[in-house]
Amino acid sequence: MTLEKLIEQTERRFRAAQLHYGHGTGNAHDEAAFLVLRGLGLRFDQDLALPVTALQSKRVESLVRKRIRKRIPAAYLLKEAWLDGERFYVDQRTIIPRSHLAFLLKSLPTPKTVLDLCTGSGCLAVLAARAFPLALVTAADVSPGALAVARINAGRNRRIRLVRSDLFERIEGRFDLIVANPPYVAERAMRALPAEFRHEPALALRAGRDGLDLVRRILAAAPAHLNPGGLLACEVGDGRKAVEAAYPRLPLAWPQDEVFIWRAARTGGASRS
Repeated sequence: MTLEKLIEQTERRFRAAQLHYGHGTGNAHDEAAFLVLRGLGLRFDQDLALPVTALQSKRVESLVRKRIRKRIPAAYLLKEAWLDGERFYVDQRTIIPRSHLAFLLKSLPTPKTVLDLCTGSGCLAVLAARAFPLALVTAADVSPGALAVARINAGRNRRIRLVRSDLFERIEGRFDLIVANPPYVAERAMRALPAEFRHEPALALRAGRDGLDLVRRILAAAPAHLNPGGLLACEVGDGRKAVEAAYPRLPLAWPQDEVFIWRAARTGGASRS
């Protein structure tokens, strides 16, 4: 059997099992290719005509069974996730990297200082350090487990500082850019989440009745932590309507339906009018 045939076979099994995707892949084919290739330690551009050994087949079969029977996302099985071309270590102490903010960083004005709130795996902090090579990045999270994962991903990058903090609680100073991918899943949606999401820490997902518990706290405190003209970029998932209903007079830009940007006043302190 070749790699191509094994991927096709795995895809058919995933389709039959009616799995849910959204943790780095969006369909059965991509999930199968990810699990097979990376499960065998191969590149994504590997020649798919190569034959699969008995040992390799056994390795993939073990992963496929866990993916189907336990509904564990492939990223957790492989202990890796990819975002904007970057590989990240991941385990069940943090949610799997998939933030829309990752693809907006390069379009933002170049900051000297960045704060990544609810950093989780540290993926946005790492990508911000890559996008802004001269910036100092602070990455904050309330979870010690998440910070342990973020520390692995930050590696020896001396421009990334990790802080255990409940949002801004232990954050000092002001920043040119604050990025935040906080929990934003409303209670009703939490109860309806597919089994795959239940392997992720609820702390990183649950956000109250309307999904805005943490967003409200971020908007309330951000002005005191932004430099004049600084930006807050916050991901809210499918919560755009809830945000606009709660803050009808707040001048928000929506580069994507899942992300809003708010700018602090350029002079005379931050303004939320």
